[in-house]
Amino acid sequence: MSRKLPALNADNAAFWQGGEHGELLIHYCTPCQRYFHPPAPVCPHCASFEVMPRAVSGQGKVLSFTINHQQWLPGLEVPYVVAIVELADQDGLHFVSNIVHCAAEDVFIDMPVTVTFLHIEDVWLPLFERVT
Repeated sequence: MSRKLPALNADNAAFWQGGEHGELLIHYCTPCQRYFHPPAPVCPHCASFEVMPRAVSGQGKVLSFTINHQQWLPGLEVPYVVAIVELADQDGLHFVSNIVHCAAEDVFIDMPVTVTFLHIEDVWLPLFERVT
């Protein structure tokens, strides 16, 4: 599947490269004791600079999804599922990604999922697959 890759910087490199070690790294605020995404140098809840990437379980559930039939890029396989996943580590910790290794018509709301990584160049894209 053809994919556009993110530009890496000091704030997001851990997130995009944690998959090299099988870890989904989400920013965590020490004072709030809360995760937040996307990664940033400042907590969006309390404005603290005491933030760092921390490994989460990679487990979650599908909150919502859409099935895309448009081939936006050459080599992009269709149909594919774009989903909002709520990570199990914290209520309200949402993540937009693709559901893979599952027929699009088999995806459903509240479907349990786990992270998997697609390695392209120096990036490990976090994708989700159905927990069986």
